[in-house]
Amino acid sequence: MSSRHHTFHPTAALALTASVTLALPAFLTGCNRASATALPDAQDVATARQQIAMIPPPAKSRYMAVHSIDEWQNPYLTMQANMATLHVTLADANPSQIGVGGMLRPVSARRQDITIRLSDLPDALDAVPETAWPYGRVVAVEEAHGTPKSDEPAVRRNLENTVKTLNDLGVVVYDWTESTPR
Repeated sequence: MSSRHHTFHPTAALALTASVTLALPAFLTGCNRASATALPDAQDVATARQQIAMIPPPAKSRYMAVHSIDEWQNPYLTMQANMATLHVTLADANPSQIGVGGMLRPVSARRQDITIRLSDLPDALDAVPETAWPYGRVVAVEEAHGTPKSDEPAVRRNLENTVKTLNDLGVVVYDWTESTPR
């Protein structure tokens, strides 16, 4: 009669536990359009609000002077029917004014575009470094350009839910339409 002995590998057990823990919510909820536009959990909003409150209040004189979304330096959101794209421009690590925005230091190299679900918005904004908020606690929002007519009601609902979430987070909303603030 042979007996097999199994060696316990803590690393393998930890990896298995982590993968099951991370995959379980996806299996339980599935991937559907409703989950992509669901409002965030109140506890997530409260936790993120505490962290985001450390960012100074918005300086209206600074952000009202911006007339193009391409010039906007704070985080901004582009709303789609079943998701949002968070655009973040990281601060320039080089304090010198020489070559700013030029070929060796392009602004586009510091821009990050992250596709998120509305339910993940508090965590996503909480992860944005304080140096990426030069205007203070204000986020611009815009509807995606070229949205099909059939998706416009869903985009509008997503935008309304996003504005509610941003207000719950204590973030000022700057609404853009066709690159013109309203």
